[in-house]
Amino acid sequence: MHTVACIAQEGLAPFEFGVACEAFGLDRSAQGLPVFDFRVVTPVPGRIGTDFGFSLLVDEDLAFADVADVVVVAATPRAFWGGQDPRVRDVVRRAVARGAWVLSVCSGAFTLADAGVLDGRRATTHWMHADRLATMYPTIEVDPDVLYVQEGRIITSAGTAAGIDASLHLLRQEIGAEAANEIARRMVVPPQRDGGQAQFIARPLPEHAGASLAPVADWALDRLDQELGVEELAARAHMSPRTFARRFKRDFGATPAAWLARQRVLHAQRLLEQTDFSLERIAADSGFGSAAVLRQNFARVLGLTPTAYRDRFRCAEPAPREAAPAA
Repeated sequence: MHTVACIAQEGLAPFEFGVACEAFGLDRSAQGLPVFDFRVVTPVPGRIGTDFGFSLLVDEDLAFADVADVVVVAATPRAFWGGQDPRVRDVVRRAVARGAWVLSVCSGAFTLADAGVLDGRRATTHWMHADRLATMYPTIEVDPDVLYVQEGRIITSAGTAAGIDASLHLLRQEIGAEAANEIARRMVVPPQRDGGQAQFIARPLPEHAGASLAPVADWALDRLDQELGVEELAARAHMSPRTFARRFKRDFGATPAAWLARQRVLHAQRLLEQTDFSLERIAADSGFGSAAVLRQNFARVLGLTPTAYRDRFRCAEPAPREAAPAA
């Protein structure tokens, strides 16, 4: 890996763009680290506006991106609405076809999705926009609970600082763990964070949830400790199970089963943070049934054990432990 092209588009997000510059653009040869031929490119050279009151002057067109070993697509919030520049779309497609690394930061995943290179693949983006990505591009398996996803030589990353994690992940593969760790030290960040973005957020019901299903979702949230099947939820919505499942997926961006599993994990997170309840009690209250099943779901979703999560995120003064049963 010697050459890195970072694609800048109108309305780019400065922090996420800066992540690419910091990870790949600095000369660290004094520390014995590789130096990359890093260039910022754009469809039409000239002034690139941001949404933060300043602009960038980019001198190079997209030609370098057609030969670079790595193509980075910086975040561009305007990408949420589609209408990608066809020249960027084609460059991304050609990069994937010739086997180059392609890395998106945050909303840059929408540019990759528009190019069609994420079809049938797993990907991620900022958790706030994961539902939109899944709705706009239903052939993509969107995972909102991870810091980054690698599928072949395509890497998509979650919001903001997760671009650092994705960049270091790529560098570890190309230049080795020791060199990547040294770059992380220079950036004053952990060489490799454990877990995913889910451990740092508490997502409410989506604002765009259909009015007809929001009451059913609220009802389910009050009964997470119970068995809740699609048939029961559909009956409360006065729909057939098939219609309910289809409309739920449209409104909430996930199947009823996947949504319930995620809400149970979130509820368990809150209990671990705010109480001293035992793992068995938390598992029962969250609908997992046993501590073993709770551990399995935490490992799958968060990449942490419940105990490790509690140690890291416990409130200063948790609620009292549950009372012992009467003799």
